[in-house]
Amino acid sequence: MQGFDPKFGDLPDFIIGITKEIWEERGVETLNHYYTPNIPVRSPDGVVIGNQAVIAATRATLAEFPDRQLLGEDVIWSGNDKDGYLSSHRILSTATHSGDGVFGAATGTRLHYRVIADCAAVNNQIYDEWLVRDLGTIVRQMGVDPRTFAADQIEAEGGPELAKRPLTPHNDVAPVYLGSGNTHEIGAAYAETLRGVLSGESGAVEQRYDRAAQLEGPGGQTIHGWDETSRFWADLGSALPDAVFEVHHQIGRADANMAPRAALRWSLTGTHSGSGAFGSPTGAPVHVMGISHAEFGPRGLHREFVLFDEVAVHKQVLLHTG
Repeated sequence: MQGFDPKFGDLPDFIIGITKEIWEERGVETLNHYYTPNIPVRSPDGVVIGNQAVIAATRATLAEFPDRQLLGEDVIWSGNDKDGYLSSHRILSTATHSGDGVFGAATGTRLHYRVIADCAAVNNQIYDEWLVRDLGTIVRQMGVDPRTFAADQIEAEGGPELAKRPLTPHNDVAPVYLGSGNTHEIGAAYAETLRGVLSGESGAVEQRYDRAAQLEGPGGQTIHGWDETSRFWADLGSALPDAVFEVHHQIGRADANMAPRAALRWSLTGTHSGSGAFGSPTGAPVHVMGISHAEFGPRGLHREFVLFDEVAVHKQVLLHTG
């Protein structure tokens, strides 16, 4: 790859390689050259700017979870040497809560949770990033309900007036990376699938999913088959019945020795005016930042990984209701 260190054979090699170098080999200082000085990093919790903020956050996480491993399950990517690349990197993390930190006093809890990070890269550097981690499954494994954790966050940050606001279109920053992915038919098919299921289209799951489909969802859910898949998407859609669904980035790929697969970064923005995934309706304005991956087989969508941050949604609701 032009402009990248020759030790990296391709973009997945670069992404998986630097992730291991930074986290597991404790090369935190390499973020000074792998991340640009003014990189924006967005998560459902908000936006941080600059590689120094990323270094500080990485050190804090390693102090709390010193044995964290980041197992790269897949990198679904698009781009080229001229225009730069976008990687959607799905990670299964393992870690032990061995130090005090944002999750409270050390508990010794052993954790397993997923993260998906969309990173824009050119010339051996990441210069823009969107990241979603399954915070709901982290706190559940620690014995805490996501809504309770969100309430505790607000209190720890100084109450409703001073608490950090989760990411919404109103407090986001302008992207540096302006691409929208590629036009591969698999990415387009997955985007249409999500539009169908979230709009409540009749038969959307049965028409597009393999009957034996498996969905790995937020909160550590593992879902199988048409009925459970329909229920998962219906619970999300019914909680925000007026929500606008947007696809912000779309990749499809058909690589040798792999199932055809897709990565989408998407959002739902609307009003918490229905019952469903987030409890009784409150009228709160809510923004859901989601990233998901899908693998396709001969009978449709066969395996799906969906991430959004339940804690960030509950925090938006609680900040609205007080």
